Amino acid sequence: MRGVIKGVLAEELENSLRMKKEYEEALSRLPKGCLAPRRIRGHEYYYLVNRIGKKVRYVYKGKISQEEKKKYQETKELRAKYRKLLSQVKKQIKFLRSSLRGKEAI
Repeated sequence: MRGVIKGVLAEELENSLRMKKEYEEALSRLPKGCLAPRRIRGHEYYYLVNRIGKKVRYVYKGKISQEEKKKYQETKELRAKYRKLLSQVKKQIKFLRSSLRGKEAI
């Protein structure tokens, strides 16, 4: 029979695994890359920068509106937020799994 503490830890592990899956799905739904401005002959042009394997690709976007710049900035902030949360939940899962390990099967 499992103790009360182990039951609570097992429940928390299930919640953490569910949260990890949700964070990974949210990250996959966000568009890849970020905007990089380039100044050419006094005019500002934008490129969408993303990594494919080891290579960095620049996709020309041209002159873009303030709304589009704001959208890319918000996406960048959301991606950073989800990465941080995902990192924290992975550490929590590692801790919970090590705490639950013992003579009893998980």
